[in-house]
Amino acid sequence: MIVSQFGVESWMDQYEEGAKYNITDTCAKPLSLAELFSLAGEDRTDFMDRFFEREQTYGTIFGSEKVKKEISRLYTSICPEEILTEHGATGGNQHIFFSLIRPGDRVIAFSPSYQQFYSAPEALGAEVTVLRLRRENGYLPDLDELSQAAARGVRMICLNNPNNPTGTLIPSDMMKDIVAIARQSGAYLFCDEVYSGVSIDGALSPSVCDLYEKGIATGSMSKAFSLAGLRLGWLATHDRQALAQFRRVRDYDLVSCGLFDEEIAALALAHKEKILARNRAILAANLPILDDWVKGEPHVSYVRPTAGTMALVHYDLPIGSRDLCRRMYEETGAFCVPGDCFDEPFSFRVGYGHEADVLRKGLDAVSEFIRRVTRD
Repeated sequence: MIVSQFGVESWMDQYEEGAKYNITDTCAKPLSLAELFSLAGEDRTDFMDRFFEREQTYGTIFGSEKVKKEISRLYTSICPEEILTEHGATGGNQHIFFSLIRPGDRVIAFSPSYQQFYSAPEALGAEVTVLRLRRENGYLPDLDELSQAAARGVRMICLNNPNNPTGTLIPSDMMKDIVAIARQSGAYLFCDEVYSGVSIDGALSPSVCDLYEKGIATGSMSKAFSLAGLRLGWLATHDRQALAQFRRVRDYDLVSCGLFDEEIAALALAHKEKILARNRAILAANLPILDDWVKGEPHVSYVRPTAGTMALVHYDLPIGSRDLCRRMYEETGAFCVPGDCFDEPFSFRVGYGHEADVLRKGLDAVSEFIRRVTRD
């Protein structure tokens, strides 16, 4: 199997560590364990005393019942037995592709979106159709295009909702229409939902696993729940045949998740509304900063994000996005992911879920770089 270089992840690998102003990370501001226990009102000494007495053996193979019970409460119809814990959502996504996609299968994905949704099936020998999400449509799927593509037969349709990198949320009615297209084709509908729950106004789109018998959702503790260090994600589906295949493949590449990761995740999810309220407040304070900057910077524009933690900012300068982001990083310390990593040229991704002061200074640095380029 030969995989394409993962554009966004390789860029982050190369530049993230030395960034002065990281304004592209899409995790909501990470919690320390001290902050988590304080926010939850839990006794951390008691927790650690109990954990220190546990034998550090393998975890429950398909995920602890404790954490799966809390994960199931994120959905309206999913029970714990329909959930598997994973090594992050990225691990869950890959688990889905390795389990269900075969050479010659037709897969539909969208761009701009997370590259894994089309590069991973392609590496497995699938015939992948990538449909464009257009700026003029608010980066929402064109249902006529999707219907026409699916009419030729399709094994899986892949989505990311809310979308990375645009921050677009697919409305409930549109998601139901997408389900109808998938159902008519008999296709799996896979949706990475790691940013679900962090819109400023609390808007949500129903999960595909609640809407559709062949819907498969992934989630994680990383983005909306600010605990990327746990490396704990999951997949959820009603489809019994798919679940059986996931369990079979799991023996080859995962076995179980970490005991500590699952225990902390269960505690955090038991207090999920406190974490989500914290993160919505951060986004509500920071999006106006980004809004004001876009309005005041004549060379940039964007489709205002409706959910998630990021936005895709377009610019009108005569320089490619990789060169722009590399030079901007080297000359000002502002760190952004180039739009070319998402097949969306002349743009860059901005994350607004971290410290307001870093966001302001980082955007000022971007403006400083724009002034340099326009003077050259």
